[in-house]
Amino acid sequence: MKLLLFICGIVMCSISAWSQSKIILSDISPDNEYENIYAKKIYTDKHTSTFIVWIKKEVKAHKHVTHTEQVHVLEGKARVQLNDKEITIQKGDWITIPENTIHAVTVLSKTPLKLVSIQTPEFKGKDRVFIQ
Repeated sequence: MKLLLFICGIVMCSISAWSQSKIILSDISPDNEYENIYAKKIYTDKHTSTFIVWIKKEVKAHKHVTHTEQVHVLEGKARVQLNDKEITIQKGDWITIPENTIHAVTVLSKTPLKLVSIQTPEFKGKDRVFIQ
């Protein structure tokens, strides 16, 4: 009986560790009005942070000294500066922004740019150095 309870305990712990809530990205919207940028945290732990970000106009040039950022575009179109290079991103695109990469965004579409931003390690909002 003790062995059965022990095994059930291990199974229950494993199931809860593996379980994640399903997130439907198209259903996520800002919680309130915003002028230019709105970020909504959807997950964080000591290794990573995931946000849904909406941008109406632009993000000023900046870099993250200790963070890498992965970006997946869900809606909209924008011009992105990555150091001295410019690219255009749109729905379906994925870009990686390594640490210490200067980056900026200018929205080109009428609809706001909506993207998933995954930062590693956990992003607490302090590792952002704006470039003059």
